Order: sequence, then structure tokens, then C-alpha cells
Amino acid sequence: MSSNVKETVIQFGEGGFLRGFVDYFFHKLQEKGLYDGKIVVVQPIEKGMCQTLAEQNCEYNLFLRGIDNGQVVNEHTHVTSISRALNPYTQYDEYIALASNPDLRVLVSNTTEAGIEYVGTEKLTDMPPKAYPAKLCQFLYKRYQAGLKGLILLPCELIDDNGDNLKKCVLQYADLWELEDGFKNWIETENDFCSTLVDRIVTGYPRDEVEELTRQIGYEDKLIDTAEIFHLWVIGGHHEDELPFQKAGYNVVWTDDVHPYKKRKVRILNGGHTSMVLGAHLYGLTTVGECMQDETVSSFLKKCIFEEIIPTIGDTEDNRKFGAAVLERFSNPFIKHQLLSIALNSVSKFQVRVLPTILEYKEKFGKYPAGLTFSMAALISFYRTNKANDGEEIMNFMKDASVEEILKREDYWHADLSEMIPMVQEYYDLIQAKGMADAYKEVLAK
Repeated sequence: MSSNVKETVIQFGEGGFLRGFVDYFFHKLQEKGLYDGKIVVVQPIEKGMCQTLAEQNCEYNLFLRGIDNGQVVNEHTHVTSISRALNPYTQYDEYIALASNPDLRVLVSNTTEAGIEYVGTEKLTDMPPKAYPAKLCQFLYKRYQAGLKGLILLPCELIDDNGDNLKKCVLQYADLWELEDGFKNWIETENDFCSTLVDRIVTGYPRDEVEELTRQIGYEDKLIDTAEIFHLWVIGGHHEDELPFQKAGYNVVWTDDVHPYKKRKVRILNGGHTSMVLGAHLYGLTTVGECMQDETVSSFLKKCIFEEIIPTIGDTEDNRKFGAAVLERFSNPFIKHQLLSIALNSVSKFQVRVLPTILEYKEKFGKYPAGLTFSMAALISFYRTNKANDGEEIMNFMKDASVEEILKREDYWHADLSEMIPMVQEYYDLIQAKGMADAYKEVLAK
């Protein structure tokens, strides 16, 4: 690292997602002259890619591809926002020295394998501790002892209230290690643990097209990253003055409450996926892209999103725009998203993503929504096949149980679904008797 590089961001995690999302945004901020500072990447677990990053001078190529307002976009960026990559398991002294850097202001994380968890077996003297929150507590304690100000923390892990949960774990380690009240107070008052929602499909290293992309850039890059053009970063906090992402033109939302954005994503994007894929597989399709090109299945998806999900959660311009963006994302010709990979653990996904909309729609409009209720019948039909992939007990039960028995499993659905039995039974019988193509036609006519 040259002595004039200002390191302002520490990032726990070096995987494709952060490199295709956060590191790209910081690169663009620097490129537009809106930010002065580089990222130090820290490998959160013993095995990782920091060595490969270091061998490439921490530079890599990112290809963003997709459909934006009806136009195919293919953007190539040579990303240079990272100054160093450190493995704390082999470079502990360099890593912990960062805590005493007065320029450091932001912390980003996506520790998918280590995760935001309290293990409780680590010691303050470990070099480093095992769990990510333990590493963070140790790091912040060093910073506190150096008399420095706290950080803006932006965890990107895909759990609810990730900022609150991260702070809770850090404070648990402070208690475990019997650290002084002054430190705990500093954690609470001098650091902003922002809960966030991240949304971008990052497809990572493009094995099936790496030769073509290598030809384009003219040299070998072991860390080529690919992602869709769509992005959304909702951050529970207000730091645009220090991190001018909006000024740079990016879809970053600063807010007091992340929850409405999370609900919109789960109900429209994830709920759209889950309501579509099982029936589409029974219909004979294999990818989301094929679904979007098929008039019947794409019409079914649009019915679910625009006639059932959005009217339930709020028929607003923002929600309709989000729904339209979801259709563009599902139509992305650069992403081959397999239906069977989305179908993994569909019972629990349906319970979280689709069922709340069905029940709220009934409460709001006095009847069950045809498309989403049909998707429950498609789910039951799918679990009769040998393609279902779920817990063994769930698969064994779903394969042979009646529609009535399935809907009465309150441990599956966390609700009493007795009222839905006649309608789901009717749709299930229709699928069995006539097949998916004719069944779709009847539902689309409703």
C-alpha cells in the first residue's frame, strides 16, 4: 500500500456479492470525485480469496448485464476501490492495526458462512476470535482504547434487522469478556449499526463464458464478477453527507425503517418467484427466462403480482414500479435461473412469501385470490413428484397426504387454512384431471 492511500472502509467479506455491489458503488463514488477513500477487505473465515485478491493488486473486472427500461445493458467496470486484502488468521497484526486508523469511518460486512452469531467460547486475546461479531467486538475495543470515534456499520447479511442483531452480539461479547461500561456506552452512542436490505442478483464467476470475457479484457482475471444491472440498497440511517450514493445516481435509500422495503421485496419478488416456479415446472419449463417468454406462464405471474399481491400490500406507484422492475429482472437474458433451484424448501418459502398475501387479500376483499391460491395447489402437485427438495419429513408427508391433511398442518403454515380447503382441492383436482396447460387457462379466465 502506498503511503498516500486513505483507507476509510473496512469490509468483512471478499465474495462475489460485495465485489459486485458495495465495492462497485465505492469505485463509482471515487470515479465521480465524490469520495476520497479506499476499502480494506478482511477475510472473515480461514479459507477465502484474499490471497487471490492480493495477487491481482486487489483489482478485478465486473460485468453488469440486464434489461433497464426495456433496453439491454452490458456494462464493464475495472474496479479499483480496494487497497488491501488481509487474512486475520495469518496477518493478525496488520489487521488489528486498522482499528487505530483515524481515517476509518465505515464498516461493511457479508459474512455468509461465519454469520452474525454469538458463539460465546472465544476470548478477548484470541488472534483472531472465531465468530464475526467476536472479531468485531475485539476490533472496536481496540479502537475505543485508542480514543477514536466510532463507525457507520452497514451489515449486508440477509437476516432481518441485521444491524440490531449485530450490535446485540457485539454487546454479548463485551459482557462475556467483562469489558468496562465506558466501552459499552461508546458502542451504543458513537457507532451507528444500520440495518440494511440489499437487492441485486450477483451471478459471480462466469465459468461458461469466461473465455469470451477474458478476450474482451485482454488478460486473465481470476476474480471476474458478473451481476444484473438492477440494484437496491435500503439503509436504516442517514449518512448521505458522508456517503453520497444518491448524488452519484444509485438506488440507495436512507430511511428510518427498512421493514416496508423488506416486505415489498419478499412479497413481490420472492412471492412472485415462489408462486410461479412450481406450476411452471409441472408445465414443462426449466428456467425463469423460459417462463417469461411463455405467454401463459408470464400472464399467470403478472396476474399474481399486479392483480393480487400489489392490491394487497398497497396499490402505489412505487410498488407498481417495483413489480415492473421484477418482470424485467426475471426476463434478464444473461441469467439462467433454474426453477428447481428456486423450488428448494418450497413449503417454508410459501409460508413466508405467499401465504401472508393470500390471507390478507381474503381479509381485504372477502375472497381468496385465484392465482396465489392456485399456486398452493401447484405446490401440492409438485411435492407428489420426485423433483421436490425439502426436509425428509416434509417430503414424505406431502407426497401421500390429502389436500385437507396438508392444509391442516398448522406447524407448516403457522395459520388455520381450513377455509381454503375447498378452493385448493378444486384447483388440485383440475391440475390432476386436465394438466397444467388447461388448468392455467381456467385460472387466467377468472
